[in-house]
Amino acid sequence: MVSDGALQYIPITALAVPNSQTYQPLITTNEIISLPSASTIALLRQEVKGRKKAPKTLAVLADPVFSAKDERIGQKSTGQSMTQNLTTFDQQQLARSAREVDIDFERLRFTRQEAETILSLVSNKEQRKPALDFTASRNLATSPELSQYQIIHFATHGILNSQNPELSGVVLSLFDSNGKPQNGFLRLHDIFNLNLPAELVVLSACQTGLGEEVKGEGLVGLTRGFMYAGSPRVVVSLWSVDDEATSELMKLFYGNMLRKNLKPAAALRAAQIEMSRNQNYAAPYYWAAFTLQGEWR
Repeated sequence: MVSDGALQYIPITALAVPNSQTYQPLITTNEIISLPSASTIALLRQEVKGRKKAPKTLAVLADPVFSAKDERIGQKSTGQSMTQNLTTFDQQQLARSAREVDIDFERLRFTRQEAETILSLVSNKEQRKPALDFTASRNLATSPELSQYQIIHFATHGILNSQNPELSGVVLSLFDSNGKPQNGFLRLHDIFNLNLPAELVVLSACQTGLGEEVKGEGLVGLTRGFMYAGSPRVVVSLWSVDDEATSELMKLFYGNMLRKNLKPAAALRAAQIEMSRNQNYAAPYYWAAFTLQGEWR
């Protein structure tokens, strides 16, 4: 499915099945895949044709450190906030973007549980890369090491800056283990410059599926960036997601892929259907934000 204009912001999966007596989300009767533009799928297939799969299974970057007051830094904390003593250009740009979109980088505590559960599904330790706390860093995200993994999972804050799309990105650890500020802003241009031949990139963060609309090309944002970097399929969100519900959804999604061997599109659909039937998470707000974009085969 290729949507146009404002339709790109609508969770099609949550629309009601026509003529149903009670609310039944469309996802229960249809597998729905989104594409940024009609030309994207042909380009993606051409790019990955004949490409060998990466040798390792899963890398997870989750639960970064956003504040020098974080208990993981302990007594070494300098007491600096994210916006204090930012010396690099990218750090300054992150502070600016945060102000413009009015976002506060609070710790996402459920992302740790999410990450640990997902990683446990890969029993061979040589096949998985846990990058939590300080190691969930921009340095790792831009390193050649990540090109060795078939699935790359980011569980952190994302920024959509519609005023200045170039200031959109993924926020990773902003401090090192000594409490010293570091550049943790993986900006959109950084993502376009990555070499990331993964089978799947998952952005378990807020509003990662949005971007700047370009006539004839749809939304150009993080999704397009990771596809340009080499991933034929990306799971992203359309709004600010609930931390706990997202953790539950991702556990189901990865269980369907890694234990039941479902393809990503089918795995996400099954997870969302199960969430929609859970009394605690039945509202579409909890499960319908995430969409798989790109290659569905």
